[in-house]
Amino acid sequence: MFKIRLSYRALPLILMVVSGLSFGQTTPSDSSKMNAARGVSAIDSNPPVLQERLPRYQVMPSDILAVSFPLIPEIQTVSVTVQPDGYITLPNGGGTIYVKGETVPQIVDALTKAYSKTMHNPIVAVDLTNFQPPQFTVNGQVGKPGQYPLRIDTTVSEGIAVAGGFLQTAKTQVFLFHRVSPDWVEVKKLNIKQLLNGHNVNEDVRLRPGDMIFVPEKFIANFRKYIPYNFGLGTGLGFNGTTLLAQ
Repeated sequence: MFKIRLSYRALPLILMVVSGLSFGQTTPSDSSKMNAARGVSAIDSNPPVLQERLPRYQVMPSDILAVSFPLIPEIQTVSVTVQPDGYITLPNGGGTIYVKGETVPQIVDALTKAYSKTMHNPIVAVDLTNFQPPQFTVNGQVGKPGQYPLRIDTTVSEGIAVAGGFLQTAKTQVFLFHRVSPDWVEVKKLNIKQLLNGHNVNEDVRLRPGDMIFVPEKFIANFRKYIPYNFGLGTGLGFNGTTLLAQ
């Protein structure tokens, strides 16, 4: 019965999380307290970083880069692999540099600076020859939870279908998590049932690399695991003053 009370009272917290806004750390710092005293809100002092509309791919560990010098044909193209710690070892005495999270143009700039120590006005070319394919994740009450490749434009409802569709215990209101920066995650609540019935179809959001869809469990199904099997489920069950209402 203690578990039932905790789960029932936790529902308002879920509703508070899904407000359609980005969220991050909520513990107030000394600087935020000072800003509040000056009339400056925490959002104004530490806003989330906006993403580019068409962001470039950011290099990850195990990616392979082809490094070449177009104006020096004597130096052959060399393939370098991004190590698990994010570093690459440059050919021809370039040393090591950290490239994890960098785009190809940013890596070109970093390599040009590195080789400027041993070459005069070096021209460096970098090609991304092997990389991690974009993926999205579906968790919760679906037939086949897991990660799936994002090869073509895919909406949230299509992503759920790829993951095996809803289970009988699934709610049709799902959550879409999208990371907008290392410290901020945007959360959206979508009513898939309304979308499939032709309502608000424009809200069927297209997935982006790294997105996660979470399909929660129905309220009554969540409590079923704590209820003895000899009890029937009706419109409500009373346990020491606690009422459980079926959705």
